[in-house]
Amino acid sequence: MTESVLVAGGGIGGLAAAFALAREGVPVTLLEQAKAFGEVGAGLQLGPNAVRVLESWGLSPALHACAAFPEEIRARDAHSARLLGRLRLGPMIRARYGEPYATVHRVDLHNLLLEAARTQPGVQLRLGERVASYEEQVDGVRLVLESEEVLHGQALLGCDGLWSRVRSQMLGAVPVRSSGHLAYRGLVPTDELPAALARPVVTVWLGPRLHVVHYPVRSGEYFNVVAVVEGVLGQGHGGDVGSDPQSWTHQAHAHDLRRALGPACDDLVRMIEAVPEWKLWPLNDRPPVSGPHEHAQGRVALLGDAAHPLRPYLAQGAAMAIEDAWTIGRLVAGRRGAAPGGIGWQGVFEAYARTRWARNAQVQQRSARNGTIFHADGLLRQGRNVALALLGERLMDNAWLYSGPPDPVASAL
Repeated sequence: MTESVLVAGGGIGGLAAAFALAREGVPVTLLEQAKAFGEVGAGLQLGPNAVRVLESWGLSPALHACAAFPEEIRARDAHSARLLGRLRLGPMIRARYGEPYATVHRVDLHNLLLEAARTQPGVQLRLGERVASYEEQVDGVRLVLESEEVLHGQALLGCDGLWSRVRSQMLGAVPVRSSGHLAYRGLVPTDELPAALARPVVTVWLGPRLHVVHYPVRSGEYFNVVAVVEGVLGQGHGGDVGSDPQSWTHQAHAHDLRRALGPACDDLVRMIEAVPEWKLWPLNDRPPVSGPHEHAQGRVALLGDAAHPLRPYLAQGAAMAIEDAWTIGRLVAGRRGAAPGGIGWQGVFEAYARTRWARNAQVQQRSARNGTIFHADGLLRQGRNVALALLGERLMDNAWLYSGPPDPVASAL
């Protein structure tokens, strides 16, 4: 067959998948429902596991041109400002894992992957195209778009996010799960911050039923600020503010957030008040992946949030999508030319699902657990603070995570 592999979704995961396949010589048709490529949100963190993948793809120079590389992660008490624990990054994390810890604006990472995909001659990028349904056939996949156009491909990758249509057809239309948490996100120019808050570190402020994290992005020129509070849209900390968070004013967001913070320390208040504009999202996810069948079936596979949406409390959402894409690329490289009938997409996706599902499920579980620990009160909060004081870096480091991703070729082929 000469048809492309079809990729539904042009976010970070979809572009990473398109690039990973194209660099192995596989033609790709990527379908993005928006009229223009873009990314929403603000910053994200990339542990050494994700940076390792970008390095293997030859994208490290592009990352270094737009990212920041913090010196450490600090956990502080949101009320007292007390330092609870720290994890050294910089040279220490590079020496431990071979790659640095990076922080980057989502738009910059998206643009990096978009330009990388565009350099590959086998990638066709199509905008304004939304998947309606698919049908798996003996020799490929028949894909129907909302425009009623029909495409044929060797295989289909659903990279279409939390509300994935590919997932709904594969696994059934199961509603997403509300976390009960709201995320306020904003950016502030570094030169508008007090010197004490402008240091190149990731700071996590922990308080009852809330936490705030901020870190440098865009080569240190800006700080990304994310505040997560527990509440329901239209109720609780902000009064009756309606159901569409994007329609609310910055003043309403700032007022609601300041009330939710309660008796915050001066440094945290200064950081919050420095943000010129807030955007607000409710955080939703799905239960952890329960087995390989939730990652792939036949010639159809799910990647990133379509397969394993994450709460943001382990800072691994983008990293896991990038790992997924790298795994598929590695499996294709290992199988190309091995069978007279071609790559054998069902075998590739079976190996991909076996390799990825347990790791992604573990990250989902740890992320949810971290949310409980970050927002703890009472005895759990006291126990958390004692553990951070006694164990320090051993508790905050994640060797099982940062030493990845696992190589699927040795374990699955």
